[in-house]
Amino acid sequence: MKAIASKALYSFLCFLLTSCAALHAAAGPLASVEWLQKNLGREDVLVIDTSAGRVYAAKHVPGAVNVDIMGVGLFHKASNADVEKRFQAWGIEPGRKVVIYDEGASWTATWLYSELHYYGFPAADISVLDGGLAKWEASGGAVTKEPTPRKPGTFRISTTRDDERTNLSEFLVASGDRANYVLVDALETPYYYGGAKFFDRGGHVPGSVSMAVSDFFNEDKTFKSPAEIRKMAAYQGIGADKQVLSHCGGGGAATVPFFALKFLADHPKAKIYKGSQKEWLEDERGLPFWTYAAPGLSRDGSWVSAWGTGRLMRALGMNKVSLVDVRPAAAFQQNHVPFSVSVPAEIFRAHVNDPAKLAEVLASAGVNPSHEVVIISKGGLNEDSALAFVMLEKLGQAKVSLLKDSVDEWGMRGFTLTKQETIVGAPKSPQDFAVAPTTYPVALRSGVMVKDTRAKGEYPKVYVASGKNAPAKSPDGKTVHVPAASLVNADGSPKAAGDIWSILAKAGVPKYAEVVVFSDDPADAAVNYYVMKLMGFPDVKVLAAS
Repeated sequence: MKAIASKALYSFLCFLLTSCAALHAAAGPLASVEWLQKNLGREDVLVIDTSAGRVYAAKHVPGAVNVDIMGVGLFHKASNADVEKRFQAWGIEPGRKVVIYDEGASWTATWLYSELHYYGFPAADISVLDGGLAKWEASGGAVTKEPTPRKPGTFRISTTRDDERTNLSEFLVASGDRANYVLVDALETPYYYGGAKFFDRGGHVPGSVSMAVSDFFNEDKTFKSPAEIRKMAAYQGIGADKQVLSHCGGGGAATVPFFALKFLADHPKAKIYKGSQKEWLEDERGLPFWTYAAPGLSRDGSWVSAWGTGRLMRALGMNKVSLVDVRPAAAFQQNHVPFSVSVPAEIFRAHVNDPAKLAEVLASAGVNPSHEVVIISKGGLNEDSALAFVMLEKLGQAKVSLLKDSVDEWGMRGFTLTKQETIVGAPKSPQDFAVAPTTYPVALRSGVMVKDTRAKGEYPKVYVASGKNAPAKSPDGKTVHVPAASLVNADGSPKAAGDIWSILAKAGVPKYAEVVVFSDDPADAAVNYYVMKLMGFPDVKVLAAS
């Protein structure tokens, strides 16, 4: 009899151990629908629906309690005591597995996950239902309208994980320190480019990259794989050494990149900036807000006058700007910006396939490869200035930008024009405009102009036909048609960033891709190359003629 009792006890213990093992086997950050179907109804599993109350009332997973995230607020100024009371009221308690869901491909579930983790609840006991309610229903999961009464929990806050949060002070420093930080903007892409806005200004915090909430999900609303998320991060320049600061409009959507990078892709350094754009834009200092990802690729007259034509800065050796005028030589002789040198566009065009010869010309003109070159043309972005931009990038110029104004507009704005030639060498008098002699070594930058596109990158190639008409023959692969002229205003200024994004998205240019621009006229491809760089596409190339 004792043997039978002992065997029964042993079997019962094995059952408990097996049951607990099954529960904790899924104790990762994501719980699958299959796992929840097997474990739904257990006393040690708490299912939380983070939908709005009316959505929960219409349908929800049986047994799920409702926590209306938008109704309770985002805890920005709540005390630990208040947060603890809320957690307890929702049924949070030690030893209980918490599974959180939203409608799928949203941010309210990851927000609650990040809050629980920040306030010390064990990561092993929190999961987000992968795919949310949408995936649950698509997989045959039952739903109900019956509300689930809450059973108070006993969780106490004893610690907070402050290394998962940042503040405005660090965020402001990070905006200017791209060597060590990456600011991740979680808002949808049109917001990033200013095509939509929550506040008085549309756009993004300077230096941030766009990784929108929707970027992290598959079509069935499940999260992308850890490998895919790591690939996305690498595309945006997020290495393991970079501190990620995730933000959005008000601190909610920011939790999706944070959750995906930290808990799914195992990125070692990630924080949430809860103040996000709201706090940034409310700051009384009037902090800058960009629409283009790289507005420094375009310079206005005031900037060039201060940094490029100041005699005192040049005399003190503080000048780091070279001014290159690509207008015809006759136009340059008529009048030009002081200290600019003439390298007509026809020279750039003639040496598209002979960069070594072009480097010789630039050296003789006194163009310093370690400077920022500002290209002066008939005005802003055009075929001549864009081709010069691409060729200088190909040669390895430290930085290249375009003067927004034409030379005539420069003069009309009250800036100095001169007919006096710029001397390459020592000035003969204090009134001379002179630039220091220099050498221009050929240090070709890879991935600017390519002839062979057979090599496979991390993302598929997308060929962007850039001429006026769609090409009769295209490279093998996905090809879309975006005429260069469609991205530029009549005055030579690029169209608004939000409008450019709409044009690119409508044409079928994906956010994550190896973009290869091409055209029968390399200048048209060069215009689109410049615009893509202005918009922050990390991987853009010009397909050179064979």
